[in-house]
Amino acid sequence: MNDQQWSDLVAVINGEALPALPTGFIIDSPWLPNWAGCTILDYFTDERAFFGANLKAIRTFPNTMFMPGFWSEYGMCTEPSAFGAVSIWEEDQFPFAKKILRSPADVEFLEKPNPRKDGLLPFVVKRLKRLQPEIGKEGHKIRFAVARGPLNIASFLMGATEFLMAIKTDPEPMHRLLTITTDFLVDWIDYQRECFPSIDGILLLDDIVGFVSRRDFETFALPYLKKAFSADVTVKFFHNDAPCKVSAPYLPDIGINLLNFGIQHTLSEMKAWTANKVTLLGNIPPRDVLASGTPADVTRSVTEMLRGLEDRSRIIVSCGGGMPPAVPTENIQALISATEALTR
Repeated sequence: MNDQQWSDLVAVINGEALPALPTGFIIDSPWLPNWAGCTILDYFTDERAFFGANLKAIRTFPNTMFMPGFWSEYGMCTEPSAFGAVSIWEEDQFPFAKKILRSPADVEFLEKPNPRKDGLLPFVVKRLKRLQPEIGKEGHKIRFAVARGPLNIASFLMGATEFLMAIKTDPEPMHRLLTITTDFLVDWIDYQRECFPSIDGILLLDDIVGFVSRRDFETFALPYLKKAFSADVTVKFFHNDAPCKVSAPYLPDIGINLLNFGIQHTLSEMKAWTANKVTLLGNIPPRDVLASGTPADVTRSVTEMLRGLEDRSRIIVSCGGGMPPAVPTENIQALISATEALTR
């Protein structure tokens, strides 16, 4: 993100009005590689392919925010790799990490990784350090420390079904597991901030919080998310495109001030549930409209969403979740243009 985009983002989070509603998107490996003309594996392994794809995005759409911006990642394998998970790679498929915990009892042997040395994390940092001068020449800075959230990492290490069952059957080992993943996240975020002093935001992604009850959220998510978001930064950005009704009222207390959520809820509902204390990034249907629709479909969806919204403060128009695969250039431009036309 460049300085103006960052300034606009902070202004919207603070409840200030801009000349038009801003637009923004989370972009990463599900969309960028194929859109830019390379394979997913090339994007992960070829530094120039990674940089070229991100550069193409910011030059093609200069009037929107891409967050976190030049996201150095290895898909869902990034954080699990630090715990020793085997990463499976194919030429043009999303990578995945094999689980390493066969039962709750295995948590006893789990150790907290060192983000400076373990797994793919040094590769994430090294890539950005090498590219930082070129990113700067384009007027952009590294603004966010980025990671999967504590429950998300736990679900990769155990399996999502197994983890969700174990919080009911074996709560103590699950608290130990979440303590380890959260303490690791604090270290990982701190290390990213140490490497890149321009970072003034955190982005954590954790859909698993959308699959637990209110009681389980309070017990197994709230304290760990609070600790994971404890760094002193201006923007605390959370992605959860699973159901958000249970977690939404707790987000301000956690410190979260920017949320990317899914299409299960409306902007108005989310405003009410968060007491309008959280800026909302959303929520045009990502697959059925932004990826599969026409530009006219996108314009119609944006129009319907904004006309049904009484309070337009703390809103960034986007899709409901990260940018999905196969979204064409003209549909992104249609969303940006429709938003500008309707809100100037």
